[in-house]
Amino acid sequence: MKEEIKHDQQTEQVEVPYGLPAQVQYCTKCVISNQRPRAKKSEFKHNAQSTTETIDFDEEGVCAACRYHEKKHNEIDWEQREKMLWELCDQYRKDDGSHDCIVSGSGGKDSVMVAHLLKYKFKMNPLTVTWAPHMYTEVGWRNMKRWIDAGFDNILFHPNGKVHKLLTRLAFENLLHPFQPFILGQKNLAPKIAAKFNIPLVFYGEPGVEYGDPGNDGAQRKKHYHTGTNYEEMCLGGVPIKELIEKYGASLTDLKAYLPIDSEEYDKKGIQVHYLGWYVKWDPQEAYYYAVEHIGFEANTERTEGSYSKYSSIDDKSDPFHYYTQLVKFGIGRATYDAAQECRNNKINRDEAVALVKKFDQEFPKKYFQEFLEYMGITEERFWERIEKFRNKNLWGSVDGTWRLKKPVWENK
Repeated sequence: MKEEIKHDQQTEQVEVPYGLPAQVQYCTKCVISNQRPRAKKSEFKHNAQSTTETIDFDEEGVCAACRYHEKKHNEIDWEQREKMLWELCDQYRKDDGSHDCIVSGSGGKDSVMVAHLLKYKFKMNPLTVTWAPHMYTEVGWRNMKRWIDAGFDNILFHPNGKVHKLLTRLAFENLLHPFQPFILGQKNLAPKIAAKFNIPLVFYGEPGVEYGDPGNDGAQRKKHYHTGTNYEEMCLGGVPIKELIEKYGASLTDLKAYLPIDSEEYDKKGIQVHYLGWYVKWDPQEAYYYAVEHIGFEANTERTEGSYSKYSSIDDKSDPFHYYTQLVKFGIGRATYDAAQECRNNKINRDEAVALVKKFDQEFPKKYFQEFLEYMGITEERFWERIEKFRNKNLWGSVDGTWRLKKPVWENK
């Protein structure tokens, strides 16, 4: 199995893809680069020609995520924020035996903490809602059961397997974004369940501002992230809805699970989507400790490939390939994301983060590779063909016939 692609030295001028900055810059406080994409305003318009906005850097070379964390640690009145959460819950709390809020989650450390805090501290009655991973890991499924056994009702939604595999393959081949179907399903399921069961208050974990997305800096997620009606303008896996129906044999019923709730229904039902991490100081490592203490959450026995962590995003066998494709396109792998977060939350310093990125970030995820290929129904040769199609040649260059980052963080401290 190939972990790296060998090739002849390239000397021609390379194009800067995806609308990214031509010059690579690293944050002076963490290890994230200015290549990090922001959350798209509409993932349904994502196609092979799409460009992306990237994380902001200020004049001192500090990324927007680090600036937010300075505010989080030093300026925000968390007692006041918690008071506001109590007031919100008081508006919606029910005592008639029905659910009064929805928590979207997988049974990972973050959703465990959100649901547990809401039920046992804030005295809410949450219905937990889960969009199933592509392929559950054994430890992920055990943690999912522990979550439910800790006292939660749960709706576990498995999308049409045939269509989900098709969309995953198309997203990989057309966008090098195999996680797109899961992301869309997870994002859109909870508001639709909220409307169906008349439970208008929905909670997710942390706001996007934690990662430097300025459009996600409030208590509520903006309506346009969840709503839409013009299916003719929407794509899944980089393919228009109409083409998925006419060429690939999917029906609108097959695809509806991935599509957003109708805007009028969203308003009529009074749905509000809130981030618990806006009200409660968010820290991924502390969420892990909380989940261990309160439900017996289980970390992996070995670190995740591409990182040093044993407890982050461990429930889906396809998850490592999401981070690997991010590495190919944006030069940012899983260890970079993990280390940047821990820098911002004062768990490690920048020198330690740089060392971790250097050691682990470019590791290829071997463990579930064959299962991932089988899931998508492609060959290993086809996998590497698409990897090379989307490789960002502005970031990667040939050293002795092997792809290496031209400007890694450990050479640009």
